[in-house]
Amino acid sequence: MSFSTALSGLAANNTALDVVGNNLANLNTTGFKNDSILFKDIMGQTSGSTVIGAGVATTGTSKQFTQGSIQPTAGPLDAAIEGNGLFVLRNNSGSTLYTRAGSFKFDGTGTLVTGTGEKVQGWSSVNGVLSTNGNISDISITAIASQSPTATTKMTLAANLDASAPTGTKFATPLQVVDTLGVTHVLTYSFTKTGANAWDYDVSIPGDDLTGGTAGTPTSLASGSLAFDSGGALTTPAPGAPINIATTTGLTSGASDLVMDWSLYSPDGTSLITQFAQTSAASSTSQDGILAAQLTGIKLGDNGTLMANFSSGKQIAIAQIALAAIGNPDSLVSSGNNNFTVGTETLTPTVGMPNTGNRGTILGGSLESSNVDLAREFTNLIIYQRGYQANAKVITSQDQIDQVLLNIKQ
Repeated sequence: MSFSTALSGLAANNTALDVVGNNLANLNTTGFKNDSILFKDIMGQTSGSTVIGAGVATTGTSKQFTQGSIQPTAGPLDAAIEGNGLFVLRNNSGSTLYTRAGSFKFDGTGTLVTGTGEKVQGWSSVNGVLSTNGNISDISITAIASQSPTATTKMTLAANLDASAPTGTKFATPLQVVDTLGVTHVLTYSFTKTGANAWDYDVSIPGDDLTGGTAGTPTSLASGSLAFDSGGALTTPAPGAPINIATTTGLTSGASDLVMDWSLYSPDGTSLITQFAQTSAASSTSQDGILAAQLTGIKLGDNGTLMANFSSGKQIAIAQIALAAIGNPDSLVSSGNNNFTVGTETLTPTVGMPNTGNRGTILGGSLESSNVDLAREFTNLIIYQRGYQANAKVITSQDQIDQVLLNIKQ
């Protein structure tokens, strides 16, 4: 009996040493979660009030999903989860996997994958619009290698007109817009003081840009009057009445006619054109047209948003990485390559955006280190080694006792 009991102890402690060895081997594995061994006693026999056990066995291992340290990296697609949650992956057979290791890259097909080829799941933009309301799928950049131009439809001009200037004073400033082919056109905003608190405006385009224009002579697209109150704020036109500016004779570029609204007020109703006793000057301009451009790079930002940079200087969100929340992550089963699969007791994963539903935050340009505690593992190493030695001593002692019995017979 004592031989089998001690042998069970040898086997259990040997398994425990294997677990410690695996933890230490993965000390530098990104996103690795250490295992702890679980023991149980084996009931043997009962004789009166004496209970003799039959040894020990292991009931398996338990994953410890404590937070690993976050390390900044130079990888533009690296991601670390701070808090709960796991990245969702899909392998070549279509099975769903989960991981905490966020070392991502794009493969030869433009799909976002892990270092071992599993496809990262999330939401991708469609026609330039990123929505996270639908089902998750592979993240691909094949459809965004270039950016189509978008014509200007809205524009603003923030400027001050000199209230102390004499009547007849003129001031002009340019504003660049984009047509449907991505060709730029420079509009000229001209202002002429007509009296106290009163100015005329004229918006023109070079005649060379219009099929019906005269080369070297600007063509007026819109004109009118501006009125200011005694405090220098614009009163006419009134808020909510943008000025329509349009080309109607055709553009020499071959693009569609420009149809644009010039907003003279900010969204809160503050006038963008003022009249104070300062030198007339424009402080800023804006327009919503987008130039044609080529993709120059992609970077993963905080909270898991993939941002695409284009040669035009434009930056847009093209995809969002999803996270899965699992109520009992310790029940997940390791499947290799830093990945996990759901176990028989794993609660149903819920997939959603980071920072929602008990899902942590994604930090871009970072990786989560292994959560293996070196001091704890060395301590366990000593404990299990002593346990192994103690059980081996039981076998040695029992062998000596058996030898004594055999000698009595002799």
